[in-house]
Amino acid sequence: MGAVANLRPDLFAGIVAHVPFVDVVNTMLDETLPLTVIEFEEWGNPKDPDHYGWIRAYSPYDNVEAKEYPAMLVLAGLNDRRVSYWEPAKWVARLRAVATARGPLLLRTEMGAGHGGPSGRYDAWHEEALTLSVILDILSIAS
Repeated sequence: MGAVANLRPDLFAGIVAHVPFVDVVNTMLDETLPLTVIEFEEWGNPKDPDHYGWIRAYSPYDNVEAKEYPAMLVLAGLNDRRVSYWEPAKWVARLRAVATARGPLLLRTEMGAGHGGPSGRYDAWHEEALTLSVILDILSIAS
């Protein structure tokens, strides 16, 4: 969703990004993170100059520009071992700093969640209710 937001923000009224992998260059450069090395095959190894070029070209965090972005709800989990909580936080901070207008940029970091969101049926329902209410608000359907 990060790449979509950068490439064609005009196509969307809003975006919901669940634990978005958006700081690809910095994450893939940190080999101390649990999944980095085993994911070189999928994402590329930024220590290889050719890989660095194409990772940098699609990395959402590195391609944020001053333009109108749609409203966004970005969800992160403090205990996420796949997408560290600081990735969505950095991305939202950069978007807030440079976006020229359009919609609110909301960040929610679930303090007890991992990659799949909060555990427990009712906690998952609460997150889904939050997501749906933001979508309805973005679409101006809610009263």
